[in-house]
Amino acid sequence: MFNPFEPGFFDDPYPQYAALRDQDPVHQSPIGAWLLTRYDDVLKVLRDPSLSVEDRNATPLPMTEHQAELLGDRSGGGRAILNLDPPDHDRLRRIVSKAFTPKVVEDLRPLAERLVAEALDRVAERGEMDVIADLAFPLPFTVISEMLGMPTERRVELRAWSHAVVKTLDPIITDEELVAAINAADAMTDYIREVIAWKRREPRDDLLTALLAAEDDGQVLDETELLDQVLLLYIAGHETTVNLIGNGTLALLRNRASFEMLEDDASLDQNAVEELLRYDSPVQFSRRIALEPLAIDGRTIEAGTFIMTGLAAANHDPAHWGPTADELDLRRAGAAQHVSFGSGVHHCLGAALARVEGRAVFGAIARRFPDLELVEEHPPWNGRIVLRGLDRLPVSFSARA
Repeated sequence: MFNPFEPGFFDDPYPQYAALRDQDPVHQSPIGAWLLTRYDDVLKVLRDPSLSVEDRNATPLPMTEHQAELLGDRSGGGRAILNLDPPDHDRLRRIVSKAFTPKVVEDLRPLAERLVAEALDRVAERGEMDVIADLAFPLPFTVISEMLGMPTERRVELRAWSHAVVKTLDPIITDEELVAAINAADAMTDYIREVIAWKRREPRDDLLTALLAAEDDGQVLDETELLDQVLLLYIAGHETTVNLIGNGTLALLRNRASFEMLEDDASLDQNAVEELLRYDSPVQFSRRIALEPLAIDGRTIEAGTFIMTGLAAANHDPAHWGPTADELDLRRAGAAQHVSFGSGVHHCLGAALARVEGRAVFGAIARRFPDLELVEEHPPWNGRIVLRGLDRLPVSFSARA
């Protein structure tokens, strides 16, 4: 049974995924959603155009009466491309893509590399750092802020708001977490509205200004669509990359030979990012909704049912990755076949940006601090089912000027 309350799950969910993959790969969880853990099943569902991502097509998962009352008729984020089916999805994605071009992303590479170097310079004399607080959060937050043209003065508040909001992605949430998420979403929405109004008055050469002007066949983003896209880009633009950097650094330090390989061979930097994305995916699940009965491996998933595609489980499926599926191999051929960015029409819009930031980080850390060591054998995880990451990752190294 899929059970995130099982002791040790958040420290290492992969044994549970493996058991499900072996014993019940098309699994109906106690809360009613179906969970897929095999690579081929996950990829097929992610690419199936007959499935939906719009909550209005789903039979709601169990929720307490109090939670339903708290939530009311809120539909925040409902017009973000992540939560829309074609043709609305396609129209909005075309508009956003016109501002979020490969050239825009590639032009951010020098900034990412400079920010990493500056972050490592700041901690060099200390001989210690928290990878999350000192590097994993500031890097993607600053990059997405620069890209959007957003101010960075309220980074502490924005980090807290974002962290609370993404808890709503989990299939299980407490009343307290829901209240915190609602309050955070309200505060963040008010803030983004202020920034949008400021940007209308003072347009600049940035992504937010481009979104204000971008159109598709004469259509531009309306106010709700603009707000939801900016919120999505802002939250997704740093929240998942924080987890990539933290999870990846921990994986390298727990696999010392791989860390040393990266130190010695800069040609591995690109493939290392793909393998680290595969090995411990920052996004563990992606949801779909069946619009009509769906048959998978002799099981029938009824219309209106949530399907959780196990991205992380698929990334460890030996039927696809072979007998070394659970091992970290920075030279793995085909590592980029991972499904950590999803697939199909909802493939992550920010995948290229995450790769740029990951490539700027891992080799730089290994070559700047080759004696990097964990301070805590078991650093604390954030307790999230969907967005798996660390709350902190303290490390030590030889202090240097």
